[in-house]
Amino acid sequence: MLNNKIAIVTGAARGLGKGIAQKLCEKGAVVILTDIIENELEKTVQEFNSLGYQAIAKVCNVSDELSVNTLLDEIVFQYGRLDILVNNAGINRDSTLHKMTTEQWNVVLQVDLTSVFYSSRKAIQIMREQNYGRIINISSASWLGNFGQANYAAAKAGVVGLTKTIARENARKNITCNAICPGFIKTDMTKALSEDNWNLMISKIPAGKAGKASDVGNLVAFLASDEASYITAEVINVGGGMVL
Repeated sequence: MLNNKIAIVTGAARGLGKGIAQKLCEKGAVVILTDIIENELEKTVQEFNSLGYQAIAKVCNVSDELSVNTLLDEIVFQYGRLDILVNNAGINRDSTLHKMTTEQWNVVLQVDLTSVFYSSRKAIQIMREQNYGRIINISSASWLGNFGQANYAAAKAGVVGLTKTIARENARKNITCNAICPGFIKTDMTKALSEDNWNLMISKIPAGKAGKASDVGNLVAFLASDEASYITAEVINVGGGMVL
């Protein structure tokens, strides 16, 4: 259980982030949901609170250093600590490398990798003072390389390297840091695929089906718990066997 633990989930207005935030709420955590989509964020938090969860909405652009630092300072001022950080926010701007623009490269690296640096750096400063913390970074199966995703794959591979470094530097301060690599998960984005593309993706998965946001959320909740205190620097796939 995560009773009254203070958690942040970035990119939590919908999709995978929403599913992760809901699972942490179910386990008893006080969850601060952040996103830049204000109307969706407020809608999600209202939904959670109607279920009796302790959820708070905070609009934050995680690719902006000042916004991130301000948010975490506000949380510590209000609650006195920060126990769990889930770096989930991410975007993609797919293109084959020879057609990829500099803007497509830069924006994906900024949102998908640099934001993890901003939030993790600030969180670690807090967590080292309290001698406790859990950081869970959402990478992707694409970190191993994927056609048309040079920017996304590079960012998600960077998240893996950053995760392992955070884990090594902070293990003696009772801070763990792990990465989760979701495979093909049913979200608003993937549900928009054509039937042919959907079936093609399913054909690559030994389990024969797409995952759910709660499948990732279950692992996040475990890694955030005291039961996982001796697990750090790991990269864990949640993909029904798609990545072997």
